[in-house]
Amino acid sequence: MTKSYSKIGVVGAGAWGTALGLVAIRAGSLATIWAREMDTVSAINDEHRNPFLAGVDLDPALTATAALAQAAKSDALLLAVPAQFVRAVCTALAPHLEDGTPVVICTKGIEQSSGALMTEVVGDALPGAVLAVMSGPTLAPEVAAGLPTAVTLACADPEVGERLTQALGSPAFRPYGSSDLIGAQIGGATKNVFAIACGIVSGREIGEDGRAAVITRGMAELMRMGREMGAQADTLMGLSGMGDLVLTCTSAQSRNQSLGVALGQGQSLEEILAARSSVAEGVFTAGAVMTLAEKLEIEMPLCAAVDAIVNHGTDIGEVIHGLLSRPFRSESI
Repeated sequence: MTKSYSKIGVVGAGAWGTALGLVAIRAGSLATIWAREMDTVSAINDEHRNPFLAGVDLDPALTATAALAQAAKSDALLLAVPAQFVRAVCTALAPHLEDGTPVVICTKGIEQSSGALMTEVVGDALPGAVLAVMSGPTLAPEVAAGLPTAVTLACADPEVGERLTQALGSPAFRPYGSSDLIGAQIGGATKNVFAIACGIVSGREIGEDGRAAVITRGMAELMRMGREMGAQADTLMGLSGMGDLVLTCTSAQSRNQSLGVALGQGQSLEEILAARSSVAEGVFTAGAVMTLAEKLEIEMPLCAAVDAIVNHGTDIGEVIHGLLSRPFRSESI
């Protein structure tokens, strides 16, 4: 059996990055997290806690650094920074990373300014890296607590994918291999937009039927985009597609769904964001998805509706009326 990577660097010390560091430790690997803030580095190293993952006692074996160069001295890197900061962080990382190092993209999103997938962004900034994508139905507190979780781990190089699986996999964290990097990204990005829509349905008390309709038609939009971009249908119907969509649209722990609930109840986006320290990727991704949809010349009415609300200030009632007034059509992708 091929020897696994034994030293994992995690770039990003939010809740998800910290949970991934614990995943690596439990799999028997060493793990070092890069954090921008020295307060976070000190909290992880000295107090074995992270304020971004409240209530979780961290394994003392999990260490942190504020130096990207130190994190880069790893067998493989897990990238877990917000999507709109990926390009800048990878550009800063580039001088320190050896060619051939696997970089696993654990960020879910699309670059707002370009409509580029994360593999395109990272590939531009780190042309010598071997890219992989990890995505699936994951809530950071549950992963950090060691509750059972399954994810898609997509890598074009099957040997690298196997080594990553050994470095991260455990009985409670189960990576399922794939070669479909595009498909593994589409579900993880778009589901945050649909989660905001589901939250609005709940906040407006439109009903469970309405939420089920949003999830189902959201899946149709996801499949439509995937088809045009060359994704495999099995990937979109799997953990990183349907699995992540269902979790994010139904869990009260979802940042994007809870944001939608607050919007539906009448709070302004500015008020909601001002009260939060965490990032709701769907706000940024909604506009990015529409940029990409225009390039692909495909219809994504739910994504367009969320984009109109969060990025263009359109009245929620007006948007809902517009969706419900659309012409009837066959149920097809």
